[in-house]
Amino acid sequence: MQKITFTGSQGFELAARLDLPNADIKAYALFAHCFTCGKELKPANKIAQALNENGIAVLRFDFTGIGQSEGEFSNTNFSSNVQDLIAAANYMRTYFQAPALMIGHSLGGTATLLAAKQVPEAKVVVTIGSPSNATNIEKQFGAQLDAIEQEGEAEVSLAGRTFKMKKQFLDDARNQNVLETLGSLKKPLLICHSATDDTVSIEHAAEIFMAAKHPKSFLSLDKADHLLFQPGAAEYVATSLIAWASIYMPNSVSQK
Repeated sequence: MQKITFTGSQGFELAARLDLPNADIKAYALFAHCFTCGKELKPANKIAQALNENGIAVLRFDFTGIGQSEGEFSNTNFSSNVQDLIAAANYMRTYFQAPALMIGHSLGGTATLLAAKQVPEAKVVVTIGSPSNATNIEKQFGAQLDAIEQEGEAEVSLAGRTFKMKKQFLDDARNQNVLETLGSLKKPLLICHSATDDTVSIEHAAEIFMAAKHPKSFLSLDKADHLLFQPGAAEYVATSLIAWASIYMPNSVSQK
């Protein structure tokens, strides 16, 4: 594993890690974490490990204001997440190899759908439990949603941590049209989702699937929770996406 920093969309240094295979590198992947989760989430580690075992190097990073990355989370939004992903891909292109595989978990997957259009080298795109729109995140704000609307900002508890959310985040999310963009993605897409996901309902996966053009596939994550903490869930996702992506991935990539 290599620790890396690169400049994100807002000019701050973002903390990243590059997990490398022990053998020859067949391809590079870029992984986007779920909303407020960070790059070190245990299921992300398992997916990266499985990819490494199949010759795929994986770059993960903390979005601006998350984890070890610089910046204020309250000043970020969905658009800045998309731009952070593009910055990560640009960094990979310069110092390693542009990602042939782009994977995103939850809202990170939704952002990946938009960012992938700006990464011509990306051969395949994978979403895991991703919403079909950025506004789905509003339901996690609960009773504080009105306060954000009326006062411009409020403290919100997410996954046991407190974050300051500003109205600009809501405004930006509501201005996105992810489904419209999907029609012009022109990349093979694998949609992984659980019918029992109580954070992002299965209807979101259906909307993404219907909006996307072929080739596209759906992987049912039977009984898996949203964060893939269920034993074996992350490993199943990794094994399945590797088998699916192998059709489209290059056999090898040039080394720098």
